[in-house]
Amino acid sequence: MEKAEGAFLTIGELATELGLPQHILRYWETRFPQLRPLQRSGNRRYYRPADVALARRINRLLNVEGFTIRGAQKALADGWTESTPVEKKPAPVAEKSLLSRLEAIRDDLAAALKD
Repeated sequence: MEKAEGAFLTIGELATELGLPQHILRYWETRFPQLRPLQRSGNRRYYRPADVALARRINRLLNVEGFTIRGAQKALADGWTESTPVEKKPAPVAEKSLLSRLEAIRDDLAAALKD
């Protein structure tokens, strides 16, 4: 049975929706002061609709757009929304070129040990 639109979500429900473990949501609460779910008896967390929307934005920034925690904090502070264009980061060094450099170093070391 699905909850009604606007119903509070538990940490387990939100974690399942986002495809994340619950400890990640608890960690985000320490890094994003805006993310403050209600805590009831036994420290059970209840995410209001605004908390759910914020968690979705944080998830998108970190896990889709590739922001760091600090970058996501800045983006949210600057008013980032899903419709805000994102500046693409320069592409990381290709793994293949890194791998080929490491293989060359290995070969040089192997040759040096044979001498």
